[in-house]
Amino acid sequence: MKLELQKAKVKDIAWGAKTALLADGTLQICREEFLAAAADGAHFKTLGAELARPGESVRICPVKDVIEPRYKTEGPGQVFPGMVSGVETVGSGKTFVLDGAAVVTCGRIVGFQEGIVDMGGEGAKYTPFSKTMNAVLVFEPVEGLEAHEYEKACRMAGFRAALYVAKAVWEAGAPAVETQSFELPPFAEAMKAYPELPKVAYIYMLQTQGLLHDTYVYGVDAKRIIPSLIHPNETMDGAIVSGNCVSACDKNSSYVHQNNPVIRSLYARHGKDINFVGVIITNENVTLADKQRSSSYAVKLASMLGVDGVVISEEGFGNPDADLIMNCRKAEQAGIKTALITDEYAGRDGASQSLADAAKEADAVVTAGNANMIVVLPPMEKLIGFPDYTDVIAGGFDGSLKADGSIEVELQAVTGATCELGFCTLSAKTW
Repeated sequence: MKLELQKAKVKDIAWGAKTALLADGTLQICREEFLAAAADGAHFKTLGAELARPGESVRICPVKDVIEPRYKTEGPGQVFPGMVSGVETVGSGKTFVLDGAAVVTCGRIVGFQEGIVDMGGEGAKYTPFSKTMNAVLVFEPVEGLEAHEYEKACRMAGFRAALYVAKAVWEAGAPAVETQSFELPPFAEAMKAYPELPKVAYIYMLQTQGLLHDTYVYGVDAKRIIPSLIHPNETMDGAIVSGNCVSACDKNSSYVHQNNPVIRSLYARHGKDINFVGVIITNENVTLADKQRSSSYAVKLASMLGVDGVVISEEGFGNPDADLIMNCRKAEQAGIKTALITDEYAGRDGASQSLADAAKEADAVVTAGNANMIVVLPPMEKLIGFPDYTDVIAGGFDGSLKADGSIEVELQAVTGATCELGFCTLSAKTW
């Protein structure tokens, strides 16, 4: 399966009469058409749209999801299958990407597990979405709307708007693009390729704890799946998307699934020092029996592939730590080497136990940072969204929002700050 990403670089963003990518790299969006693509009168009392650029004194809060505008130009299916298009298998052909642009959805859904994106100041250092040209949708629900229905309406509106922007730009005649190709051979060939290199798979844990802790695969709530094989290219066409209202720092936004850096890194090393053979998606459950079933099944698939090693990433913390360690222990016991990616909740001083579970087999672990670290976000000149939720947002506390508009919070409140796929700005240095 081969997929070509046709990437056009976005350098600025502005409203205009027609949606198009101008010769200087400015993404011009027709605001009326953008709002029409997202419109849902049955669920939204109000619907607004704002722009936010890197370096501006702008705060977006509470952020629900971030989505990269993409549009399939050749091949089967369309982006976001099972959501705003059919359910045909994606991951092959050609897909147009507005590189550097994002659609951000903003609204009060659960009230405490959305996030903050600062485009400038101290907070901008910690979120990858301070670097994107953002078209922000701001929602308010109709009276009495149930939270699950409101989340779904916001989720679908974001996908419709992102697809609209990418399709309109493509049809307007996009400027020259950079093409990146991604291809893996069928398993029969992959198993014979590079016999001198270790075979490596990726166990991709998806947040599925329910109560608005959901991830979708081809439109199916991943709580309803058993672990499955998926081609890495399918993720680039939006086969996996976020439906999560969880702690912002380690929520995998749809943008992150579309640009999964673990998959990109494994592709980059394929044929050089590893033989990357595929991706196993699995869920994060809330009952012991379900955790046992999924971890055993995921490791069984890895064993059937005959891999020498797996990379395992999780989403979230606490309860999902048990799934992470269970996957690790069973893989190691099956003779498969593991490398884990997580983040830490080690207390504000960094001295507490980092994970809710541990095992001696987990001896190769990469951390994306300590989500309990305190940061002070300076006041911004402009706020997009609703400021009153910063006192109750996960990572905030009574008194987080100061009289001058500054916010004292844990990194937990900053969108993408400790992303457990490595799509974040924190790093480590050896002195």
